[in-house]
Amino acid sequence: MADLFHDDSTPPSGASDDPREDTPLADRLRPRSLGDVIGQEHLIGPEGAIGRMVAAGRLSSMILWGPPGTGKTSTARLLADAVGMRFVPISAVFSGVADLKKAFAEADKMAQAGQRTLLFVDEIHRFNRAQQDGFLPFVERGTVTLVGATTENPSFELNAALLSRAQVLILHRLDAEALGKLLDRAEELEGPLPLTHDAREALVASADGDGRFLLNQAETLYNAKIGEPLDPATLGQFLQRRVAVYDKDREGHYNLISALHKSLRGSDPQASLYYLARMLVAGEQPLYVLRRLVRFASEDIGLADPQALTQCLAAKDAYEFLGSPEGELAIVQACLYCATAPKSNAAYAAQKAAFRSAKETGSLMPPQNILNAPTKLMKDIGYGSGYSYDHEAENGFSGDNYWPEEMESQTYYAPVERGFEREVKKRLEYWDKLRAERKS
Repeated sequence: MADLFHDDSTPPSGASDDPREDTPLADRLRPRSLGDVIGQEHLIGPEGAIGRMVAAGRLSSMILWGPPGTGKTSTARLLADAVGMRFVPISAVFSGVADLKKAFAEADKMAQAGQRTLLFVDEIHRFNRAQQDGFLPFVERGTVTLVGATTENPSFELNAALLSRAQVLILHRLDAEALGKLLDRAEELEGPLPLTHDAREALVASADGDGRFLLNQAETLYNAKIGEPLDPATLGQFLQRRVAVYDKDREGHYNLISALHKSLRGSDPQASLYYLARMLVAGEQPLYVLRRLVRFASEDIGLADPQALTQCLAAKDAYEFLGSPEGELAIVQACLYCATAPKSNAAYAAQKAAFRSAKETGSLMPPQNILNAPTKLMKDIGYGSGYSYDHEAENGFSGDNYWPEEMESQTYYAPVERGFEREVKKRLEYWDKLRAERKS
């Protein structure tokens, strides 16, 4: 797939590098040098990794990781030009083993003639593990300098062996300033856009950091020959709504659920509601979000506010009863309740500690006095003997020992001084005091 301002075809010798007037606007505005690339100054500037490589005149293999429309392909092509390397583009979507073998054979032949090759692999994460391993000997020998482009997290999608031989460089999504510069360039070429100031800002916001998408939308406006400038409302009616970028089984999914969970934990209801909205607007299943809220209510609130779990389960019932969109308000209510509730992970920490003890202590028998004795034989050998029935004890508390004889008593659950757990802590202290009095 071609990237920002880029045509994958290499013009024949002697042909003009200028794109034809009938080519897409994004192609006509592609940068002609690295200095023209917008929004990636942290990499291309004098102190950036790419800037330093170009200044030294030598490139290392690298993986360009970033969202769509941020200039990955353009950067790779301009890198080759900047250091005088031969540029060979391959798309992992359309290429197979035969194409790779041909590219490597040609690179070998060109290397013998003193010409280095930059092999650009778009969507490199789409190659399987075996195909990725196929790059290794050619990268190690210096037959090619590999530049891969991916929108997916390389640590999940690329072989560790390949990653160890390539530097991962992160391209940022284009911010409003960078997208505004792209529109400025478009207007220098095509004339003013038929938009009010507010509509221009709305167009930039709709691009969601994708420069290619923004220029395609601008081209649609130019082609429509609109007479009067559009305001934000009429612009929204004219242009097809952009679907939020969100792959439910990929990194974007986990990033947003992590942001929601941490915003809830940090007691920020506004940010929590924002990330909740991001997920639902992008098409996440509401029941998945509800499952995460139910988990949060136990893990991060617990007995600091026992109603949090009740609220989340009630929201699940309400959503299943009402469906979308009416039932989504119940999810919002549960989200806000959890965000504003007092927080405690004491129950979560207690679970971890108790499970760890259970694994370490194996099959220790409980003390005989609390063992069940359903048969005469079991009673005869002492099961249940000496058990104190707490309801008959003073204050309804016997203070007996319930731990195995070979094990010291443990403290797993330590309530905090927040919310309802403050009351729970008082109860534990009261029982600890009675237990100490019984022992003495």
